[in-house]
Formats: sequence, C-alpha cells, structure tokens
Amino acid sequence: MPLLYPEASKEGEDKYESYKRSKYHDSEDRMKMYTTLMSAYGAKEGIDFKFGGPVANTLDAHRLIQHFQEKSGPECAEKIVNALYKQYFEEERHPSSEDTLLRAALEAEIDEKEARGFISDENEGLMEVKMLIREQASNGVDAVPYIVVEGKRRDFTLEGAKEVEEYIKILEQVIKESR
Repeated sequence: MPLLYPEASKEGEDKYESYKRSKYHDSEDRMKMYTTLMSAYGAKEGIDFKFGGPVANTLDAHRLIQHFQEKSGPECAEKIVNALYKQYFEEERHPSSEDTLLRAALEAEIDEKEARGFISDENEGLMEVKMLIREQASNGVDAVPYIVVEGKRRDFTLEGAKEVEEYIKILEQVIKESR
C-alpha cells in the first residue's frame, strides 16, 4: 500500500479528517492546498484522486501482496498493488476489507477460491509481514516510495511523492559529487 498503517484500527477513520489532523494540524487551508496539488499531480497521470473513504490498518493488504509476490512473482504483486491503489485512492474503498482484497486478487488473475482461502486465514503470512514492517520501520521507512540514491560522498533519500525535478536534482548532485 502507499502508506504503512499497520498499527491503525481495522475499522479506520475518515481519510480527509485524518490527513487534515495528522499532516496539516487541522488546517483546512493547508488540506485544501494538498488536495488541489495531489489532484493536479494525479490528473497528469490519469489518476482521479479522491479524499474520502477510510484510512485504516493495511496489514492484510500487505499480507496479500507479500504472499502472492512470493508465490506468483513481482508482476502479480504489482497488479495487486495497482488494483489496491485504484480502489483506495480513486474509489474511496477500505484499504483492507475482504471485498477490496478479493477484487485486487481477482484483477491480478488469482484463482478466486485460492484468494478467498488466503484472505480468510488472517494468520497466514502474518508474522513474516510484521517482521518485514518492523525491519523497514527500524530503517526509518514509514512512507512510500522511499528511495535511497547512493552517492560517492553521501546518500540522498527521497520519501513520498516527489516531482520529477526533485529526482533530477538529486541525480545531478550525485554526478557532481562523483567527479
């Protein structure tokens, strides 16, 4: 999932209000700036961002992605992630409801019976995913994308959605410092 919310409640809370409170200190003006900016970014890429629906625990979504990445490969996992993103960001669906997970699995061409069996077994793959989340959290990762560009003199980290220009700036700096 785009965001790691493994500690959030399963029921979740209103996405708009949660983002406004946690990221923008309850500022309606700053939240409107964010939604306007993200809508513009999304429109350029054919994504129709919506800001309603719940933000909730994503552990089961991570479990689904990890399981089928190991079982069926990265292409399958990418299809699941893309389906989950569309449902969460454009359709305002719960990020880890059984229905959302099943729809994502079916869009990734996973057999329905197999998908339902995995989704209903809440313990399958749970410990492995929790371990991977703890490992990334101990490395300071709490959002995606999280990109580290290794330079000759120092490393550069880009976390979260960035403009192409920011990537170019970092790469140019790495080249400059490599000379």
